[in-house]
Amino acid sequence: MLRISFSPEDIEAIKYERFHHPHPQVQQKMWTAWLKSCELPHHEICRIAGITENTVRAHLNEFNEGGVEALKTVDHYRPKSELDKYQATIEEEFKQCPPASVAEARATIARVTGIERSPTQVRKFLYRMGMKFRKVAAVPAKADPVTQETFKKNNSSLGWRRPRRAVARFTS
Repeated sequence: MLRISFSPEDIEAIKYERFHHPHPQVQQKMWTAWLKSCELPHHEICRIAGITENTVRAHLNEFNEGGVEALKTVDHYRPKSELDKYQATIEEEFKQCPPASVAEARATIARVTGIERSPTQVRKFLYRMGMKFRKVAAVPAKADPVTQETFKKNNSSLGWRRPRRAVARFTS
C-alpha cells in the first residue's frame, strides 16, 4: 500500500476538481486521490470508484510525482507516422507526377523516402494529406462536342419525357 501525505491545500483542490473539472478522466483521478486521502485501502477505492488496483496505483503514483497538477493532465497515446516527416517532399513529388493508383503512390513514396508501407497504410496517408481517388472516364474519340450540346438543348426539356401509362382502377 502506498503511503501518501496530503497537504490541506491538496485536499481542498482535490475536493473541488473531482466534481468541477471538465474532463471525466481527471474527475476519476481526483476521486481516487480523495478516497486515498480518507485513508481507505486500495480494494475499497477500487470497489467505490469502479476501477482496478493497477489504475489506483497509477493515479496515486502520478500524484506522488507531480501533485494535483499532474492529475489534471490527460495524455492519450497517439502514434505518429514516419511518413509525416516527409509529407512536404511527397506532396511536391505528387504535384510533379500525380500517381494513378495506390500501388504507384506506394512505389513513389518508397523511392523518395526509403520507407515501405502496405497499400492500406499508403491509402490512409494519402487521405490525411487531402488526396482522394478520382475515377476518370474515357472520352469517345469520335465525339463532337457541338453536336452533343445541341442534342442536350433540344432534348432535355420537360416535355421530352415519355408519358406515363394510366393506371386502371377497379371497384367491386
